[in-house]
Amino acid sequence: MEALIIAVFVIGYLAITLEQPLRINKSASALLTGVLVWVVWIMMSSESPEMIVEELIHHLGGTAGILFFLLAAMTIVELIDAHDGFTIITSAINTRSKSKLLWLICVITFFLSAVLDNLTSTIVMVSLIRKIIDDKEDRMLFAGMIVVAANAGGAWSPIGDVTTTMLWIGGQITATNIITSLFIPSVICLIIPLFFAGRKMKGEIPALVIQEGAVSVTTQRERNAVFFIGIGTLLFVPIFKTITHLPPFMGILFGLGVLWAAVEFIHRRKEDDQKEFFSVSRALQRVDTPSILFFLGILIAIGALESTHILSQMAQWMNDSVGNLPLIVTFIGLLSAIVDNVPLVAASMGMYDLAVYPTDHFLWEFMAYCAGTGGSILIIGSAAGVAAMGMENISFIWYIKKISGYALLGYLAGAAIYVLMH
Repeated sequence: MEALIIAVFVIGYLAITLEQPLRINKSASALLTGVLVWVVWIMMSSESPEMIVEELIHHLGGTAGILFFLLAAMTIVELIDAHDGFTIITSAINTRSKSKLLWLICVITFFLSAVLDNLTSTIVMVSLIRKIIDDKEDRMLFAGMIVVAANAGGAWSPIGDVTTTMLWIGGQITATNIITSLFIPSVICLIIPLFFAGRKMKGEIPALVIQEGAVSVTTQRERNAVFFIGIGTLLFVPIFKTITHLPPFMGILFGLGVLWAAVEFIHRRKEDDQKEFFSVSRALQRVDTPSILFFLGILIAIGALESTHILSQMAQWMNDSVGNLPLIVTFIGLLSAIVDNVPLVAASMGMYDLAVYPTDHFLWEFMAYCAGTGGSILIIGSAAGVAAMGMENISFIWYIKKISGYALLGYLAGAAIYVLMH
């Protein structure tokens, strides 16, 4: 039975990894995998079906917390974007030097991804450089470095990367500790690639004219209000959890309710057809729902591997074979460059017991860093990389030649700094 469950999971995982050549959306593969592993278990197990269903419901509770968190956070970001709130950031850029612009873009991305998330930050910043840089080669180099900056920035924030959020919601890390522990390694992870890439950028861009396109449908007062309320609600989530001791998804739902009410109040005097564009229902239509379903499929599949003790056996095998915990976690980070880091972290959470590795243990903090930044080594290793790949038509081979080496150096340097710090 266990061998068949593993086989189904591996086949599903390969389908997710080979999404592009197979032309099958990874969300479909994840959902099929998630359901089939439970079907195999309940059909072939000698245990009672009622007990297995109880296990499924148990895992669904934790999974729902992650999904509600992602849904609310994405909706808040979409509401800000609908009000052109991100022009507050883009309008502050006023340099023409390619090297300075690269540093400025990457630093903004680094901190922006810590507040929002690495995927959203990448989309925003790649959209920006498409407006101000005409040269295709320069633009691809900027986009590649944005991926590195977004992943590095997301690793040290509890809300900056899905994997870090999973560890935070699961109780493996706390918000304050992950920020203080991973900030310096994450900075090193960005600075080293940025130093080498910046030396390649010579001269100035022909003209720095940030064109926002058509006349905005919102006033400056509306943009500012929605931007600062939205960002404020995201920043308030860790504080809400500390004060109330409720799960993070409760804090983000509270923040969405606050922003929702604020948007309704701001547009209360407009006609219904005008208000519709800024409504939460419209924002929900733009949310990346397939990604949420992808996480659902992966997490319930991992739940089956955990309940059947396959993951704990794998952890024991790795400990017996390798023995060195930093080396194991570093390898997991390198593996995340090839396969999605979400199932890797979800599997690791099931492999290692909180009773043995308590909250804020070296294992969990290092896991957050390695899984979050290791995906930068290859363009397909993170959601941010896949987004940039699609927006700028970056080829897999081009990224390996131009960015992967720098990203690997940054990843290893940041990992070494973290290990030395502890």
